[in-house]
Amino acid sequence: MAVTSVLGNIADIHHGEIFPGEIFIEDGRIVRIEKRPGPFDDFLIPGFVDAHIHVESSMLAPAEFARAASVHGTVATVSDPHEIANVLGVEGVDYMIEESRDAAVKIFYGASPCVPATDFESSGATLGVEEVARLLDRPEICFLSEVMNFPGVLAGDPSLLAKIAAARERGLPVDGHAPQLRGAQAGAYAAAGISTDHECTSLEEAQDKIAAGMKILIREGSAARNYAALEPLLFTHPDRCMFCSDDLHPDSLIEGHINLLVRRAVAAGVPPLTALRVASLNPVEHYGLPVGLLRVGDPADFLMVGDLREFAVRQTWLNGCLVAENGVSQTPRREPRLVNRFAAEEIVLETLKIPCTTATARVEVIRVEDGQLVTGRETVEMVSVDGELPSDPERDFLKLVVVNRYQPSAPPGLAFIRNFGIRHGAIASSVAHDSHNLIAVGADDASLGRALNLLIKSQGGVCAVTGDTERLVPLPIAGLMAGGEAHEVAAHYGSVEELARELGSPLRAPLMTLSFMALLVIPELKLSDRGLFDGAAFRFTPLIVSS
Repeated sequence: MAVTSVLGNIADIHHGEIFPGEIFIEDGRIVRIEKRPGPFDDFLIPGFVDAHIHVESSMLAPAEFARAASVHGTVATVSDPHEIANVLGVEGVDYMIEESRDAAVKIFYGASPCVPATDFESSGATLGVEEVARLLDRPEICFLSEVMNFPGVLAGDPSLLAKIAAARERGLPVDGHAPQLRGAQAGAYAAAGISTDHECTSLEEAQDKIAAGMKILIREGSAARNYAALEPLLFTHPDRCMFCSDDLHPDSLIEGHINLLVRRAVAAGVPPLTALRVASLNPVEHYGLPVGLLRVGDPADFLMVGDLREFAVRQTWLNGCLVAENGVSQTPRREPRLVNRFAAEEIVLETLKIPCTTATARVEVIRVEDGQLVTGRETVEMVSVDGELPSDPERDFLKLVVVNRYQPSAPPGLAFIRNFGIRHGAIASSVAHDSHNLIAVGADDASLGRALNLLIKSQGGVCAVTGDTERLVPLPIAGLMAGGEAHEVAAHYGSVEELARELGSPLRAPLMTLSFMALLVIPELKLSDRGLFDGAAFRFTPLIVSS
């Protein structure tokens, strides 16, 4: 095979130096690196790695996600497939692996230990100890995915501990998920064998977990944005940090990926080689990934960028092939196979009513925190109308609905939520972490029913409705992903988000935020298809507390 060479100022993060040189590539690997007179205009740097992402949350099929991410310099992702696993089980994991083969990004998958995330919701599948162990034996599986049921770990749940033990016996790392866990509890969680956490929202929480031996994944996604709070770690503990996005919707992915965090870190004063260590070397070494780091013998996975300030990506190389150049993917698009599981039937408006036999009632309300996955709670007095409690958009108390999509005619979970700000209409989604039932929030029952039925008719999607207007992004792949091209999907998604804001929502990412309102493992209040859930006490809680 012919030898290819690339010239530039080479960033050597292992030896902490930058020098003008030439990289020689043969059969997909770097065969030698030689210094050359310089300097050159461009810099050659290791490619970026997202240390924790759910590819499904991009709403793109894996190969299309890779095409979109590669233009931003992403060469690899550490990906938890538990979104599709909750819908289709092992079949869903198989789907992601097959659709990721020969993609423009190396997508490494984990075995998901929390499918479903809890026993307090309905999901499409369950992964027990045997299923997880078989997945861990597969060469495509590199780690145990996030252990979301942290109360179960602390309580010594035998099934969870067996899954963790299976990963450790195979020498594979175990990812964590422990929002707001501090002190001795954080220590006990880490001692169970869990090595990372991506849920820190404060510097103090991250410092507790580092002290317990964990590594911190600094997250900046479409809904959860924790970089600002955790940026000091890049100066004090760069060897204990990685960058991740967790959940990145298509409009956000089109704008950028890990490259934006590297740029932001350097602008804050982090030395470029340190920022590259966090974005590249740390995740490659922690997860043992076969990803190149600009060394002789490594796979030729690297970037050409204009400088070490903006990190404008001019070229992305993967296994010695140019996969993206000047913002354009060089990888041919391919049509994904469609898979799904969907049994929900048309919503009858009567099922959306919350009965109330008194004139007023004291009601537990979920309080959204913009830019966070955690929620607050408050108890408010609401007035009944004709024997029921309706949405009250004037006071910003909106009805939240979760509908079981796996069983026909199952009664929905109902609650109230504030800070969505919707004054008329409704928004709905079949992306509802992590069991991916249908979720909707709206100003009145008619709009809620209309939005939910639009999703049921399309067998998955995200939508916004009001008056004569309906906007929908169909998601025919497990109700999670579209089959189209990235820019096209992003534009349609952006149109739905735009209508959500026209309905009155002040949130930066109203649809993404909505998708997390059913994630029971993140405090404080969330809604399951079976009822209102207290994430701190880890049990159901009454919607009406007194009358």
